[in-house]
Amino acid sequence: MKPVSERIVIQQGDITEMDTDAIVNAANNDLLLGAGVAGAIARKGGDTIQKECNEIGSIPIGYAAITGGGKLKARYVIHAASMGLGGERTTAKSLRTSTAHSLRLAADRKLKSIAFPAVGTGVSGFPVEECAQIMLREAAEHWNGETSVETVYFVLFDERTRDVFQRTWDKLKKELAAGAAGA
Repeated sequence: MKPVSERIVIQQGDITEMDTDAIVNAANNDLLLGAGVAGAIARKGGDTIQKECNEIGSIPIGYAAITGGGKLKARYVIHAASMGLGGERTTAKSLRTSTAHSLRLAADRKLKSIAFPAVGTGVSGFPVEECAQIMLREAAEHWNGETSVETVYFVLFDERTRDVFQRTWDKLKKELAAGAAGA
């Protein structure tokens, strides 16, 4: 089994082009695919994704739901509801819990690969630096338990966000290595 330091991959790109078992949608709790990542997923994945979201209905903020991937390369879309529709913004707590729930859903489905965007940093305006710290830590801690997930990708739309995630991940890897050495 690969060490955690090799199980997280950070790259710049278009998450809708990822050929992973699942991609994560930065969702609102009503699972309405509007702008940003959700809009790109809706355009490329087709109507079936929104139809499946409609069948699920609203979910609590901080949770996640899973649908098929429609016409996307990814088999599934996991909708991480870190914010409410038209009002309630992403918080540290909702980001942490929706990230953890997304990873649990992937493991429950026995998925091996999942790709996340920088959830909450678009429409919701959550700070990129804090987003990177929360999401990367949740991903690293996911391997403390039983899971089928082998690789977590962070696919960031622009260079600045990718650089923030990479710097944050480099610091976190040192922390994790120091903690393991002290254990």
